[in-house]
Amino acid sequence: MWLLGCSFIPLYIKTSHLNLILYIYICIIFEFRRTRRILAGGCEAANQIDKCWRCKPDWAENRKALAQCVKGFAAGTTGGAAGEIYTVTDPSDDDVAKPKEGTLRWAASRTKPLWIIFDKDMVITLKNELVVASDKTIDGRGVKVEICKGSSLTLYEVKNVIVHGLNIHDTIPTPAATIATGEGPPIPRFKSDGDGIMVYGSCKIWIDHCTFAHGSDGLVDVTMGSTMVTISNCKFSNHDTVMLLGGADANTQDQNMKVTVAYNVFGPGCVQRMPRVRFGFFQIVNNCYDKWKMYAISGTMKPTILSQGNKYVAPDDPNAKQVTMRQANDPEVGVWKSTGDLFENGAAFTDSGGEPKLTPEQQGGMIAAEPAASVPALTKDAGVLTCCPGTPC
Repeated sequence: MWLLGCSFIPLYIKTSHLNLILYIYICIIFEFRRTRRILAGGCEAANQIDKCWRCKPDWAENRKALAQCVKGFAAGTTGGAAGEIYTVTDPSDDDVAKPKEGTLRWAASRTKPLWIIFDKDMVITLKNELVVASDKTIDGRGVKVEICKGSSLTLYEVKNVIVHGLNIHDTIPTPAATIATGEGPPIPRFKSDGDGIMVYGSCKIWIDHCTFAHGSDGLVDVTMGSTMVTISNCKFSNHDTVMLLGGADANTQDQNMKVTVAYNVFGPGCVQRMPRVRFGFFQIVNNCYDKWKMYAISGTMKPTILSQGNKYVAPDDPNAKQVTMRQANDPEVGVWKSTGDLFENGAAFTDSGGEPKLTPEQQGGMIAAEPAASVPALTKDAGVLTCCPGTPC
């Protein structure tokens, strides 16, 4: 596998008339120097989640180690680490009620824990929403997996799910259908709105290093009593209503929602809701905001919003410099607090509600913010990574 570490040796060396022995010798020297650099601290992974696994050249042989790296309120989420590794070989989605073995829908609907990977690059167009069962990891590392031009993922009343390394874009509403949601009889499901990932009534959910764009509704929605969620290292672009955390003012079950939003990039082309929150407790830490069109963060129903060490670059529009947007008639302001944020191009964050009063559980679930000046480095690899087995990712 170490030979893969030579994949970026200049082409003129690879294609010259060096004999095989000389080529192998060059690879050995190259790999030795690269490994020594990594062991000396030269890995380019910058944030604490990435440092946990990206510098290890054997990540592909030890995929489940990723489950040890989740931070924030989803800490302890293991996904499918307790189960076997299952390889998706078929990108089709022909039968949503009785999915074919080898497809993503078949694997995601199993009742047992599974760590799901892919054997090659795939474009998967879902006929209807894909309902993911508990104790699953969907791991797109090492290949290019796109979920696009159809429906997308629903995490409905489940627990312990990791979604990593998917490119989700151009999702659309799909009609009601009878869908496999487990290994029992398929069940009727309502029309889906076309969210990129919908988290509904679920807990212990980690969404990491995914790329989102061009959905018909939200790119990530977390609603209906969902909690203990971390959304990290993702790239969001070219979309209106980006992220909804708390579905409606009447959904009081969201009072206990706790969500970490860390190391993400919002923009270019994002309009609003990065995130839009209700009730709950939200740590928004070390993210990069690149010129929203309306605002970055909004909330109602007395949320606690802690903005820590983020970089906010306002748009040129003089009427859209505010990071925050509040409902003018909302008496439930809550606590909105900016600490250590970096504001550029006239960006401004309006604090309210005084100092937050944190419970031990809230304090224990938070990620320590790094200086906002380091955000470009912390977020430079946000979105889907290009990973090659045998080399650090």
